Amino acid sequence: MNNNELMKSVILGTAGHIDHGKSSLVKALTGTDPDRLKEEKERGITIDLGFANLLYPDGLAVGIVDVPGHERLIKNMLAGAGGIDIVLMVIAADEGVMPQSREHLAICELLKIKAGIVAITKADLVDEEWLHLVIDDVRTFVKGTFLENAVLLPVSARSGLNLEALKEKIREVALGVEPKLVKGLFRLPIDRVFTLKGFGTVVTGTALSGTIVLDAPVEILPSRITSKVRGLQSHGKGVERAYAGQRIGINLQGIDRELLKRGDVVVTPDRFTPTRAMDAKLDMLKDAPPVKSRSLVHFYTGTAETIARIVLYDRDEVKPGESCYCQFRLEEPVVVLSGDRYIVRRFSPLETIGGGAVLDPQPVRRKRGTGTADLAVFEKGSMEEKIETKVRRAGYNGSTLPEIEGWLQGDIPEIDRAVEQLLGKGLLVKSHDTLLHCESFHAFREELKATLGRFHRENPLKPGMPKEELKAGIRIDQKVFNHLIERVEEVVVDREMLRLREFRVALSSVDENVKSKIMAILEKEGLQPSSKAELAQKVSLSEKELNDLLKLLVKEGALVRLNDSLHITALHYDRMMKLLKNFFTKKGEMTVAEFRDILGTTRKYALPLLEYLDSHRVTLRVGDVRKLMVK
Repeated sequence: MNNNELMKSVILGTAGHIDHGKSSLVKALTGTDPDRLKEEKERGITIDLGFANLLYPDGLAVGIVDVPGHERLIKNMLAGAGGIDIVLMVIAADEGVMPQSREHLAICELLKIKAGIVAITKADLVDEEWLHLVIDDVRTFVKGTFLENAVLLPVSARSGLNLEALKEKIREVALGVEPKLVKGLFRLPIDRVFTLKGFGTVVTGTALSGTIVLDAPVEILPSRITSKVRGLQSHGKGVERAYAGQRIGINLQGIDRELLKRGDVVVTPDRFTPTRAMDAKLDMLKDAPPVKSRSLVHFYTGTAETIARIVLYDRDEVKPGESCYCQFRLEEPVVVLSGDRYIVRRFSPLETIGGGAVLDPQPVRRKRGTGTADLAVFEKGSMEEKIETKVRRAGYNGSTLPEIEGWLQGDIPEIDRAVEQLLGKGLLVKSHDTLLHCESFHAFREELKATLGRFHRENPLKPGMPKEELKAGIRIDQKVFNHLIERVEEVVVDREMLRLREFRVALSSVDENVKSKIMAILEKEGLQPSSKAELAQKVSLSEKELNDLLKLLVKEGALVRLNDSLHITALHYDRMMKLLKNFFTKKGEMTVAEFRDILGTTRKYALPLLEYLDSHRVTLRVGDVRKLMVK
């Protein structure tokens, strides 16, 4: 789909005070009555969200979300505000600017909606002089907002005044709307759930990003329900594929409607993580009351609403018109990305007090006064800078590309390109599927080298440090650790042992003397060697000290370890193998007694020697006899 096609799907939302004619205007423009509930029709007001489509001959489709204007129903208005490209601000000519006109405009400002049109409805009910006064009042009302230079048009749903002109203005503005993130991960906040006979559960919403196709697997968060797309509708028609920026109805396979609700989100599976905490930039409205740190507020994002405790980072109170960084701790989990917008309302009495941008939906623990430089990058930085900061902050454990894609608003190719540029500049290091910041990788390498160097100094006779012991001292994910050590050139991995490449076991003159004594004793004892405990007494060492020397002699090839207690010299092992092979040239099998006799030893030593040969597949035990496995 090219950019021209993408601009053919645009969402327009109405805004304005109760009974200012929003629904009537939508019906006059589209022929569809957005008031769908019996109670709405009886009372003549919109209680819940209504939907309609404005279709143009050239293929442009404008999905209209008609929102309620009553103060007590603002939460329903907020559920419809996510994903809106254009606002149609409706103000009645006979009443002018009213309280909900102001609150709706403030919400649209906080959501950073960029385009709009102002419709002065019921223009046929007032005389021309009054209409001019209302128009002047409205221009003052929108001054300094995104609607300051918007088209302002008197209209009448009843007489048809300027309806065609309004349609044309909507078309002009819609054609200039920036396309949504069609190549991002699919994300659709649910605003309606219902059941259609013969189809089952259907959810609707405005797709914020991505593409969805028939039969695609989906996940519904935060409940982590999995399903499949059984059917798709957009702008009232069945389709095989739907895109970000469209109103979409999804028929979900095998899900009970009781399991779903407004506020849930339909997403690409296994990429998003619901959160109960997020760092954010808060912008307070100029006429809002001050808010103290740790106050409770109503928090709205997408179509979700929950209670949140606000924790201010650099102050005890945020005043009207001020901005600051903060953290929201939510009663219920939500699905958000860095860059999403949100609104907060006072806990009681309910009134909109501010909103802003989600900066980090997976925040780190932060002590007060430790600084918020990372949040400044998440607020104002480029995509590269945001990704670099996130990966740097992840430390040794790093981040994966899917984690980044499910954290940050953006088209997937754009995010992938930013990561490749960071890798190319050497700012990130990739180890298998894990991305580490170069500073973290350097710190890991230096800590690894320092830990191994300390171990070698304290254990000069040991060939290396056990991997498990090393891992326990460096806080890092096991999988990441295993991948990273392969990239540290100064370290050698020998099975489950690690050592510095330059390290060599260095024996003192005393150790060399003891080593010679051990070899002399075992050479003399032949195939009837002393046990480790007996050998320790003979050379006046502790078993631990002796053990290090024995391991070294085995590694050097001077000794063969039969079991934890017994060792023989390599020369005696070779002599035993010659005697064994010579025996089998005359017979096909051998008893323990025959083995004992050819070696000239006792059963006490013959058995551990045979067990060693069996375990190393030199011999094969068959009942009470052995057969030779090697030639």
